[in-house]
Amino acid sequence: MRGTLPVVASVVAGVIGVAAGTWPTLRAQAADEGPSMRTQLATVLADQRWAMPKAGSWTPPKAAPDGLPPVIRRITTQDKVVFLTIDDGYEYDPEFVNLVRKHRVPILTFLTSTYVKGQGQYFWALRNAGSRMENHTVNHLNMAIQTPEKQRQEICEASDTIAKQYGRRPQIFRPPFGSFNQTTRQMAKACGIKSILLWSAEFYNGTSGPGVGFNGFARGDGGTGFRPGDIVLMHYRKGLAQQFQMILTWIRQQGFRPAAVENYLPKSLGGNAPDQPASPGKAE
Repeated sequence: MRGTLPVVASVVAGVIGVAAGTWPTLRAQAADEGPSMRTQLATVLADQRWAMPKAGSWTPPKAAPDGLPPVIRRITTQDKVVFLTIDDGYEYDPEFVNLVRKHRVPILTFLTSTYVKGQGQYFWALRNAGSRMENHTVNHLNMAIQTPEKQRQEICEASDTIAKQYGRRPQIFRPPFGSFNQTTRQMAKACGIKSILLWSAEFYNGTSGPGVGFNGFARGDGGTGFRPGDIVLMHYRKGLAQQFQMILTWIRQQGFRPAAVENYLPKSLGGNAPDQPASPGKAE
């Protein structure tokens, strides 16, 4: 998943990222004369690889007929999996990084790039724990009421910052508040975005949701509980580690497991799954 950053710069940034979220664990292990520091750093800095779904267990989302990034709200799958996505990035819970890394939980971060300033190391640690950094604009504005030029600026400049900081240009976009219009899709494509990922359920971690109270869970369709292929929205807030443990408990109690949503998206839409061959007689 690495991009085109110089090797030396990547390694240095990775080591700094470790210090933000994983160094306390490494230091404790070293005191116990466990694995060598070289071995520990190699493990922490290695890109995580999440399990791919079995062939035939899900239906890959399709490209939009108009050629613009399609809008995806859930994944059609028979697997009892849900996809945990976390937005914004203005709160930094270091224990959350250790939790994600220790328990190997797939997440996807939609980063508002203005929050990278002064906290770039924190998201490097999360990147190396397995979370890709995708686009959530520069300033978290309501896209649907912005001019085309402003929308393009918000999306393109966020991608530029994330690519420079983390070595990979975002290919998936989440508009703040879930608000977008046709212009948003056009500007997103112009900025290299391949799909727009919304959500089917929200965990109001660290806040109150309408009708569900503090730390409540709500489905967009008005139902209850998880359903296969749910894309769950969360936010980087104080106490995220404890809140994350809470939703992991709910997921397991209902017989589900977290999975990496990027592995259920074809490469043409910004994911890791192979693109499906065109049907005979149809144009690609």
